[in-house]
Amino acid sequence: MAEISELVAADRDTFRTGTLQRHKMTRAQWEQAAGDAARGYVTLLSLWATRSAVHMALMEPNSRGVGILSLENRRAEFPSVARLHPPAQRLERSITDLFGLAPQGAEDTRPWLDHGAWGITTPLAKARPREARQPDYDFLPVIGEGLHQVPVGPVHAGIIEPGHFRFSAQGETVVRLEERLGYTHKGIDRLMQGATVARGAMLAQRCSGDSTVAYGWAYAQATEAAQGVTPPPRALWLRAIMAELERLANHLNDIGAICNDAAFALMPALCSPLREKVMRGCDAAFGHRFMRDAIVPGGVARDLERDGRQALEAVVDEVRRGFEPIVELYDNRPSLLARTVGTGRLRGDLARQFAAGGYIGRASGRDFDLRRDLPYAPYDRLTFKIPVREEGDVDARIWIRIEEVRQSLHMLDQLLGGLPAGDIQAPPGPGNAPGEGLGLVEGFRGDVLVWVALDARGRIRRCHMRDPSWFQWPLLEAVIEDNIIADFPLCNKSFNCSYSGVDL
Repeated sequence: MAEISELVAADRDTFRTGTLQRHKMTRAQWEQAAGDAARGYVTLLSLWATRSAVHMALMEPNSRGVGILSLENRRAEFPSVARLHPPAQRLERSITDLFGLAPQGAEDTRPWLDHGAWGITTPLAKARPREARQPDYDFLPVIGEGLHQVPVGPVHAGIIEPGHFRFSAQGETVVRLEERLGYTHKGIDRLMQGATVARGAMLAQRCSGDSTVAYGWAYAQATEAAQGVTPPPRALWLRAIMAELERLANHLNDIGAICNDAAFALMPALCSPLREKVMRGCDAAFGHRFMRDAIVPGGVARDLERDGRQALEAVVDEVRRGFEPIVELYDNRPSLLARTVGTGRLRGDLARQFAAGGYIGRASGRDFDLRRDLPYAPYDRLTFKIPVREEGDVDARIWIRIEEVRQSLHMLDQLLGGLPAGDIQAPPGPGNAPGEGLGLVEGFRGDVLVWVALDARGRIRRCHMRDPSWFQWPLLEAVIEDNIIADFPLCNKSFNCSYSGVDL
């Protein structure tokens, strides 16, 4: 039997050139791949289904090769990946909800996205009317003396997306946390089916609003690969400017919000004006505060004019001047550090097992960033550093954000100073034809994956989008154990996972 890691390693960089390798697996090979992921020989990037098959995207960590394995389904089941590799669990449960395919041998077969409110079941397969009310959701049992449960949500105070958190605690100490999401299910996967490529771009950028650029770019990469389109250099540089502005705005917001949950309200009061300057700069340069619909397949929808460029240069200067005093303030407040240092520690082995991306993984020693490790233009032309820490606590996740703000400012200097002239959109592709493509982009939370399959009319047959939060939410359950309930808001905000991004 061929080694799975060798198959994936042979695919290094091919998906970046548009040549997507998809390997058809036997059931035995599929199970071997699941075992290899569990042993760390390959990294699970995502797991999804079509009507006729299940698919697994893997990366070989040494060569950075990326490949897709496919198992054809002649029956409504497939060997469970999560049985051997737990990070696949929620993705498998969503496959069952959307397609009715059952993972054989799975320990957890509870629904994930389907809360029984759709009126139908398996909407991406042959939808069937729901015949009976779905039974109540069974949270995992916790046995022991002196335990009590504390339910939180799904409706929360303030402006926040819905999600339910079930704490089992002994006094104030958390013994187990279990999350239930899916309350913001939007049916995006179903809306993608049969949509035009242009319509799909709009839907992708509305998957998780704070990652509009990351989703738009990953989707564009996937469709451009499927259609054989190469965007012009200026368009790629403009996309990178947008991506770093998006990263900057989110990190500034998070640094202030984490400290606010530690009862230090001065930090958000200082960070929020800087974030607002970034957002206004985005609006001036690209016509929208979140830069929505600014990225289109083949390029970008709007050029950066002189006034917009000057506005962004002013923003970079203002943020650089205003940010360092904020860092000094954080680093010199013992009462604040007492709340963040040592709190919500994520072990490095868990970060690697779950392929935790972004600041969550890098704060726990997982040294991975797509901009460097699976580079795409124009990051292969820029100089920057990827900050990594080992402590894995709330403090480390703040410091990763701090260093990434500094690196984003450094990259924006290079991008604005070296922006090439030329067109901002590529000529149309060769026409309507079936094709597949994979996009991988480093968003502010981590790696965003988009896989697209086009039919013979050039419309979307299937689009799968995987937010970094799929692999990060379960880790939040792990880090809160043995912490007190009062520290949950601090841990939760230091993760800042997307509800919407996993509620497809």
